[in-house]
Amino acid sequence: MKRSIGFQESWFAWRGGKTFFFVVEVDGRVIASSDINRQTGYEEHVGAVGIIIKRGFRELGIGTTIMCILVALAEMMGIEVLTLTAFASNRRAVHVYEKVGFVQTSLIQKEHLKKGK
Repeated sequence: MKRSIGFQESWFAWRGGKTFFFVVEVDGRVIASSDINRQTGYEEHVGAVGIIIKRGFRELGIGTTIMCILVALAEMMGIEVLTLTAFASNRRAVHVYEKVGFVQTSLIQKEHLKKGK
């Protein structure tokens, strides 16, 4: 099966200037989604990033491309600091984040549990 990856403009959405969403479609199916959420108040210069990619579409460069887009969009939004959280065991994601310039600043024990652990 031939796979073509395209960013569908109709899936880009601003929410009140505070949040930016977009998804990636392949053959009419959503295979990745991401967002930037601008914080409020004294943290208005901070944006939280989220990204998820469906199994079978990882390790194809999609995550790196999305993260580069999110970083560029954050700059256009005037966001000075981007944050994200990830499971330390998700080495694939951590590698992508580090590749685009993120650095680990803290390790929060037991903030999120995966399968009870």
